[in-house]
Amino acid sequence: MKIMIVTDAWDPQVNGVVRTLKNTRKELELLGHQVEMLTPQEFSTIPCPTYPDIRLSLFPGAKVRERIKAFNPDALHIATEGPLGLAARAFAVKRQLAFTTAYHTRFPEYVKARFAVPLSWTYAFLRWFHGPSHAVMAPTPVVINDLQRYNITNVVLWTRGVDLDIFKFQQEKGSQLPTTPPVFLYVGRVAVEKNVEAFLELDLPGSKWVAGDGPAMAEIRRKYPEVNYLGVLSQPELAAVYGSADVFVFPSKTDTFGLVLLEAMACGCPVAAYPVTGPLDVIGHSGAGALNEDLRQACLDALLISRETARHHAEGFSWAKATEQFVSYLKPLPESIKASATHESLSRAS
Repeated sequence: MKIMIVTDAWDPQVNGVVRTLKNTRKELELLGHQVEMLTPQEFSTIPCPTYPDIRLSLFPGAKVRERIKAFNPDALHIATEGPLGLAARAFAVKRQLAFTTAYHTRFPEYVKARFAVPLSWTYAFLRWFHGPSHAVMAPTPVVINDLQRYNITNVVLWTRGVDLDIFKFQQEKGSQLPTTPPVFLYVGRVAVEKNVEAFLELDLPGSKWVAGDGPAMAEIRRKYPEVNYLGVLSQPELAAVYGSADVFVFPSKTDTFGLVLLEAMACGCPVAAYPVTGPLDVIGHSGAGALNEDLRQACLDALLISRETARHHAEGFSWAKATEQFVSYLKPLPESIKASATHESLSRAS
């Protein structure tokens, strides 16, 4: 099957959405599918306000239409609600083409945190955007319930996985930095919606490490100079850091899943988090992490969890299984529509 995936999130961004799409493309190709990615790399872009790492494509409509018609996909998936997603949606709706969408991040909560926009406004936009979609793929049952509360009803479960060959289990912890144990680690964007300060404010024994970058990094560095800042790391480097930490701390209250949870546990690093969407779905009652409204207590409890327990739980999440779900939700385009698109492309060429 020829599958086109349209996404506003792509390199050089380093986040869970990009990792999810890259791993999905890899697994789709292993299954024999032909995958075409339509990303901001093909367009003139501007930085997203308050988040310059995210690039917004300028006036992409005409090129998006041409790219879709030229590839002539058997199935169209629109991964994000940005300029490229909007352009692909407009084309598909006008042509009455079936398509699927995904809900990767808590967009309404992020917009509220950054710009104080009411949740109801942004959820109304999401209802409009995802309304014509054959299936809205969401990462957890809790997220599905949240979307349904706002009358987004065509939602299905698309889980996530972890690359167990990159994120390997280490029986004994490594040593990345000469800091005092135990080591408490945060990995991810350093931004207001990630609630990183809730971790850095904690009175904990040992050392705190932060891997990643983001718009709040300068302020965080100024307020917490004693923290070890590791910057943006490659996946192998990140695996070594997970393997060197005693506890992975996940302070976010707005994530839909949290791939970093799986990566940490795959390396044998137990998790401390709030009992919210993401940690509740990924960790649950597995014993691989400690969930508590008192994040400090969760950190201390996680110190008592064995590395073997964390790794064993992560082994239950596979990208192959997640990609099988993804394929099952795709809506093949009718041959008549595809033939019409092909005829139009040939007519233009002549």
